[in-house]
Amino acid sequence: MTPRTEPTAVSPEAAPAGTPGQIAAGFAEYLASPEGPQFLNPDAVRTPGPDVSIRTVTADGRHGPVAVRIYGEPAGTDSPALVWLHGGGFVSGSVDIPESDYLARVLADQGTPVLSVDYRLARDGVSFPIPHDDALAGWFWARENSESLGLNPRLLCLGGAGAGGNLAVGAALYLIDAGKPLPAKLLLAYPFLHAELPPPAGGLDEAVMAELPRHLRFTLEDCIRTAENYVGGPVSMAPSYAMPGYADPAGLPPTALLACAYDDARGSSELFASALERAGVPVSYFLAQGAVHGHLNHAAGLPEGQPALDFLARELAAATAV
Repeated sequence: MTPRTEPTAVSPEAAPAGTPGQIAAGFAEYLASPEGPQFLNPDAVRTPGPDVSIRTVTADGRHGPVAVRIYGEPAGTDSPALVWLHGGGFVSGSVDIPESDYLARVLADQGTPVLSVDYRLARDGVSFPIPHDDALAGWFWARENSESLGLNPRLLCLGGAGAGGNLAVGAALYLIDAGKPLPAKLLLAYPFLHAELPPPAGGLDEAVMAELPRHLRFTLEDCIRTAENYVGGPVSMAPSYAMPGYADPAGLPPTALLACAYDDARGSSELFASALERAGVPVSYFLAQGAVHGHLNHAAGLPEGQPALDFLARELAAATAV
């Protein structure tokens, strides 16, 4: 794994202090709040996402209908497309957050259609395997309807951010076990893959981390609580599809990993990248300098976020048919 690094993100020193309640609340509470994830710098002047064609279809899922929002049109049958899963700790987020909507608009504007899956959140009694099954429903719909959409099914990629990255890897593991066609590539942004946080290589800049609002810290306690809420019980009962960082990654497709320098969960991405390498899976790793967890949300429409988007766009363009 050869990391590529570029200065990319909003400076943590610019992070708003937030309200006392936000600072006292942990990451899980922050994500579960009605307003969902917020911008790190809400006063920044942002470029709106490109105006692209958008339509919504419905996939038949095991637990009911699953909405899939389709952005853009294919540039040709030799161009890739991306099935995308937003983040939000399984309890928040939607296809409307910048991490999903802005990213999809940018990629679609460049000729890569994006199919964003509106999976059910792990709230109000919902837990694994429902979000996992919804993600698979979106993937299967995209695969089965790719030709009618003008897409090459062998160039269909799968990815997600945070919890969405977990769902993407869990879905790919299921496809391996079921003997189904795999994505051409996995694209993962700061994925949540382990119930217990491994320490980041080289540690974290504690002076910078201490300046971040509490709701932007993803502690070991936050990580375990998020995993238990998703699994619906103790982490020890989680199957590999639910916590895919512990699974054998052999057989997974080539993977592109976006990590953030000031992210408590960065060690999870590093550990997974190393496991992929040991399993012989090609992996590209990009470290967004100055970035915190949720980078694609916080830096959407800002120059600081462009290198991360460029990395994902390059990796998509380099996908080869399976």
